[in-house]
Amino acid sequence: MYSTMNAPWANVPPPPGTTGQYGFPQNPPAYHPVQVRQAFNPPPLHYIPMVQQQQFPPPPPPKLAEAPAQRKKIDWPQPVRNYVQRSFEPQNLLDDVLRADMEVKLKATITRASDNNTLETIDWDNLPLPQHMIRAERAQAAIPWQQQSVDLHMGGNGQINTRDVNMKKRKSQEIGGDEDSNSTLPWRTTNTRNALEDRITFDKRQQPFHDDAHKGTSKSQKNLEKRQKRFDGGYKSTYKPSPSPEPTSGPVVGTCQVLEKQYFRLTSAPNPSQVRPEPILRQTLDLLKKKWKKEGNYGYICDQFKSMRQDLTVQRIKNEFTVTVYEIHARIALEKGDLGEYNQCQTQLRALYAQKLGGNPVEFKAYRILYFIHTSNRTALNDVLADLTTAEKEEKAIKHALDVRSALALGNYHRFFRLYLDTPNMGAYLMDMFVVRERLAALSNICRAYKPDVKLRFITEELGFESDGDAAQFIFDYKGQHLLEEKEDGLRFISGKAGQIFEAAKKQAFGKIDIKGQI
Repeated sequence: MYSTMNAPWANVPPPPGTTGQYGFPQNPPAYHPVQVRQAFNPPPLHYIPMVQQQQFPPPPPPKLAEAPAQRKKIDWPQPVRNYVQRSFEPQNLLDDVLRADMEVKLKATITRASDNNTLETIDWDNLPLPQHMIRAERAQAAIPWQQQSVDLHMGGNGQINTRDVNMKKRKSQEIGGDEDSNSTLPWRTTNTRNALEDRITFDKRQQPFHDDAHKGTSKSQKNLEKRQKRFDGGYKSTYKPSPSPEPTSGPVVGTCQVLEKQYFRLTSAPNPSQVRPEPILRQTLDLLKKKWKKEGNYGYICDQFKSMRQDLTVQRIKNEFTVTVYEIHARIALEKGDLGEYNQCQTQLRALYAQKLGGNPVEFKAYRILYFIHTSNRTALNDVLADLTTAEKEEKAIKHALDVRSALALGNYHRFFRLYLDTPNMGAYLMDMFVVRERLAALSNICRAYKPDVKLRFITEELGFESDGDAAQFIFDYKGQHLLEEKEDGLRFISGKAGQIFEAAKKQAFGKIDIKGQI
């Protein structure tokens, strides 16, 4: 191998600037930057204060003053813009917070975030709106005042400082004038013509916060004297009760000969001169039946029947005529959908039937079963079923009501609506009260079982409608206009798209039941 000392290029000098990198005797590579720094920092010490004097004068304030101007020119982040827009939306405004206060608070909030460089880090979507901040600050500011007010009235141990309260009251009364005017109650100074307050008495037990230390004062003594006068009879009531007949131990015997009498709730013992005897009540019943067929004024008829029932009750008349009155009133109430009056009549009829006074117990037991089906009162329904005899279960009306209960328990809507169309007596009026919810339940099941569509005629027959128009109207009532389409084979119901609509309607219908149904 050739030695580098013998090479022909050994005596060739290296290029300028390279010797410092490879030659051992040269200085470190940081030498050249050091020379550059020396050029900018002259060694004389008297120059250093001059540099400091140029840095201390007011150049920094102009720079700080220019910074906000530059921030205003930049675009605000979109969350901040949304926050401002959301603050002034009508639904977010508060009545007790002025718009000017909101603007001041909003400006302060955004300015503080801009100064702290937190515009991008604050969760503007969840930050409380300025009006809510103002309300919270007001509530926070009111806490010390409330606590101070409580401390003024509390003796430090959780008890009211009645001495301070009485002293405050006494001071406020002394400002008004003489002692006689101060002792007058506040409402008497504004209404001196009303003598009702003179009849008002007070009880010591209703005033537990009296301090015995004040009894020696002249004003307290006068108040005690006035109070003593009230107890001693100084303020006697001028009210005289109206004379009322002495209550008798036996039943009232009515002497009224008027056929029609308005119903009034009794507040005292009944007056025989205002009570109709049974012969007059029989004539009244015949008159009311004729008027009901001719006029059909339910308000008048209901009032007259309630008056008849009251006269029967105060005279303790319980016979076949009483049962007839209650049965007729119950049927009329059913016809008009007045479940309140029907339920009252039904309750009395149950007690009358137990006394074997005649009537139509089978018919009304069937109504009772349907009524409890409507109100979903399973406990009462089970009690009625337990009281039925084997012979009663074979009666047409009761058997029909039991079949209705069985069909609903099994979810057999086809059989239920067949029974609905063949209801004996006046049971259809009771079934009308819960047939809508059962139709919704059945239609919800049909939407799950029949897809994509079915004929409208099928809905009419299955749900017991009288015509296709009634079925279509039922669908329209629940915003199902788009669920009916005209096709070659007729009008069809799009059951595949109607499931959610009628499922929600069913839940709402079964969610609440009016038990009383008072008109």
